[in-house]
Amino acid sequence: MRRHDIDWLRVLVFGLLIFYHTGKFFDPGDFHIKNNILYDWLKLPMYFLNRWRLPILFVISGMGTYFALNKRSSWQFSKERIVRLFIPLVFGMLFIIPPQVYIERLADNDFLGSYFVFWKDVAFIGEYPEGNLSWHHLWFLPYLLLFSLLWLPIFKYIKKYPANKLMLWLSKQIKKPLGLFWFCLPLILIEFTLEPYFPKTHALVGDWYLLTKFSVLFGYGFILIHLKDVFWKSLESYRKLYATIAVLAFSVLYVSVWIMKDTHFSYALELIIVPINYWSWILTFFGFAAKYLNKTSEKLRYANEAVYPFYILHQTITIIIGYYIMNLDWGFLLKFSTMIIGTFLGSWILYEFGIRRLKYIRPLFGLKKRIKQG
Repeated sequence: MRRHDIDWLRVLVFGLLIFYHTGKFFDPGDFHIKNNILYDWLKLPMYFLNRWRLPILFVISGMGTYFALNKRSSWQFSKERIVRLFIPLVFGMLFIIPPQVYIERLADNDFLGSYFVFWKDVAFIGEYPEGNLSWHHLWFLPYLLLFSLLWLPIFKYIKKYPANKLMLWLSKQIKKPLGLFWFCLPLILIEFTLEPYFPKTHALVGDWYLLTKFSVLFGYGFILIHLKDVFWKSLESYRKLYATIAVLAFSVLYVSVWIMKDTHFSYALELIIVPINYWSWILTFFGFAAKYLNKTSEKLRYANEAVYPFYILHQTITIIIGYYIMNLDWGFLLKFSTMIIGTFLGSWILYEFGIRRLKYIRPLFGLKKRIKQG
């Protein structure tokens, strides 16, 4: 049975990416291009979002995999994953990402010609950042494809033997108020053993910390949805407890990162608290969604299909708009609003009047060829 709350969370979290990437244009951290004025006060909200936005996406993706495997054999599932993830990745790297890199090169005065000349002559020479070939924000797709294929034998085993000892033990544990925090232990181990030694690159090869962390979270998503009513009842029953833990964990993280700063103790504390923080926020969001959002609507059905093309398109539109307003003498609110509205509107126009209606364009954005009516 499909969980509409998961669909709502998927739509809301992917929609949040537009706000997040627009915020990156204004905060002091790294981004592809930056506004002429940066705002230090954005550091904290951006840090807060960055702690859980990607972990929850991989958990949601693992949950979606559970439903996908209900209807497909291993071969059918593998084929469907390749079609839905690899084809949009290749198309995106050929046509969606090059405008972003072109804008970066213009902003840095590293290229002065037209976009057509850039795309024809240098867009696919060398790996980014030294070269121009990149997958930028589409890095999520190869990671998800890899996890889907690597976890497949384990997922099939769990489905074949649903009452194995591990699942029975987990079912018993998560009925307890803090039972779901058993899942934090492997995540804390990953922080201590991999985070200090493998920088985050999103380059797939050699990105061992993020690969391991996100792979585990992806697997968690499948396992949790497999536990069915036991999991959902725990979420609803203890959602306020999870929210309290989430607030406390982030408060400790704030003290560690912003007040204690660069001490050995603060770093060790951060390695422990980071997984507890994002895991408790994930449980909180799932808990409140299970309580209030497990219902469908026409808006959800529309948004659930649109969210993948929006994800593919949004950052390119954001960066193009940002380039043309970055040096204008506008205030933060006007620029931020312009980029948010422009990105949503541009993505929607391309989706509604192009991608959604064109049978052979749909697979390039991860959609099935059939065109839904309405």
